Amino acid sequence: MTTADLLHILPLLVLAAGAVAGMLGIAIHRSHMMTFVLALCTLVLSLLTLGVLAPSSTSYVTPLIRLDGYAVFFTGLLLVAAIAIVAISYGYLRERAVVREEFYILTLTAMLGCVVLVSSTHFASFFVGLELLSVSLYILIAYHRAQPTDIEAGIKYFIPAATSSAFLLFGISLVYARTGTMALSELIGVAAVPWRQGDLPALLGMAMILIGIGFKLALVPFHFWAADVYEGSPVPVTALIATASKGAVFALLLRYFDAMDIQTRNPFFLVFTIVAIFTMFTGNYLALLQNNIKRLLAYSSIAHVGYLLVAFLAGGRQATTAVAFYLLAYFITTLGAFGVIAALSGKDRDLSSIGDYRGLVLRHPVLAAVLAAMMLSLAGIPLTAGFLGKFYVLFAGVRSDLWLLVLVLVANSVISLFYYLRVVITLYQPVEPAWAQAPSAGRYVPAPSHSLIAAVVLALLTLSLIGIGIYPSPVIQLIETMTK
Repeated sequence: MTTADLLHILPLLVLAAGAVAGMLGIAIHRSHMMTFVLALCTLVLSLLTLGVLAPSSTSYVTPLIRLDGYAVFFTGLLLVAAIAIVAISYGYLRERAVVREEFYILTLTAMLGCVVLVSSTHFASFFVGLELLSVSLYILIAYHRAQPTDIEAGIKYFIPAATSSAFLLFGISLVYARTGTMALSELIGVAAVPWRQGDLPALLGMAMILIGIGFKLALVPFHFWAADVYEGSPVPVTALIATASKGAVFALLLRYFDAMDIQTRNPFFLVFTIVAIFTMFTGNYLALLQNNIKRLLAYSSIAHVGYLLVAFLAGGRQATTAVAFYLLAYFITTLGAFGVIAALSGKDRDLSSIGDYRGLVLRHPVLAAVLAAMMLSLAGIPLTAGFLGKFYVLFAGVRSDLWLLVLVLVANSVISLFYYLRVVITLYQPVEPAWAQAPSAGRYVPAPSHSLIAAVVLALLTLSLIGIGIYPSPVIQLIETMTK
C-alpha cells in the first residue's frame, strides 16, 4: 500500500486506532468519562479526515475498498449518527449499574464495520464489515446482562444474524463458482444470465445473497423478532440498529443493484416489488397494534425500509438522491426520538410504554416538543425533513412509472398517521404522566438523565429537522455532488 492509499483509508484507521486505544486505556484505568471522550474524539477525528478525500475523485485501495464521493457521503452520515448515539449514551449509562467503558469500544468497532460496508467492492470486505458490525451488536444488545429482556433480545438478534450469514456465505460461494471472482461488480453480470441460460446455481446464489440482506434490513418476511430486539436492547443500541446498521447495508445494496439496472431484470424487479409492498403494509399494520414505543418504532423502521425500496426500484440518479436524502431525514428523526426516550428512562427500566408519555408536556415540555416533532417528521408532515424525504421517494417512483408502488406508499403513509399522531396526542393530554401519578405502584418519577452534550445534540437534531424541511437546497446539492 502506498502513502496515498493510507490517506484514503484514514477514517477507517482512526476508528480502529480509537477502539484499540480504548481497550488499552481501560486495561490501565477504568474511567467512564475518559472512554466517552476518547470515543467522541475518535468519531469526530474520523469525520474530519474525510476532508482528505476529494468528492470528485475515486480511489481503489486494494481490490477490497473503493473510496469515492458516494462512500464519503455515507461514511460521513454514519459517523454523524454515531456521534449523536455516543452523546446520548453518556447520560443513559451513567444512571445504570453496568460496566460502561466497553460500550463505547463496541460502538467504535460497530461503526468500523459500517464504514467498511459502504466502501466495499469485494465479497471479502463486505462480509468482514458485516460480521464486524454484527458481532459488536450481539454484545451491545445484551449489554445490560442483569435485565432478562436484554439477554433475550441478544439471542433473538443472534439467531437471525447467524442465519443471514449462512445464507450470504452459501450465496457468495455459488456466485464465485459461477464467475471465478469475488468482486461485487460481478453481480451485474451474474444477474443478466440465470433466466436466459438456465444457470440455476447463479440464480440460487443471488437469491441467497438477497435473503441474507433481507434479514439484515428486517424486510418482510425476514422481520421476525425485530420488535423484540428493539424492545429488549438498551435505547442507544436500538438507535444504532435502526439507523447506522440499516443505513450501511442499504447504501451497499443501492450502489451495486442500481448499477444492475434492476428494472430490466424482471425476476429481481418483481421480487423486490412484492417484498416492498408487503414490507410497507406489514410494518405499518403491526405498528398500529403496539402500546410500546420502542416496538412501534421497530415496526415503523420496517415500513420505512419499504419506502426506501420504492426509490431503489426506480433506479438512476434520482433514486440515489432520494435514498440519500431519505436516509438523512430518517436518521435525524429516529435519533431524536430515541434520544428523548434515553433522556427520560430511569435507572431500572426504559420508559417504553406509550402510556408512560401521557401528559409529558406538563413535566418536560421541551422534551415533549422534541419527541412530537420527530413523530410528525416520521409521519411526513410538511415543514419537516421527513416530508421532503417522502416527497423525493414519491417523485423517483413517479418518474419511473412505478404507479403501484407509489399508490401503496401513499396509502401506507396515511395509515402511519394514526399511530404517529397517537403518540403526539398522548404527549399533550392534559393529565399527569402515569409514572408521576402512582410512584408507589412500582413506578418512578424519572428526571431527564441526559448530559449537557446530549441536550445539545437533541437541539441540533430538532433544528436540522426543521431547517432541512424548510430549506433543503444545500443538502440536495451536497448529495448530488457527492453521489454523482
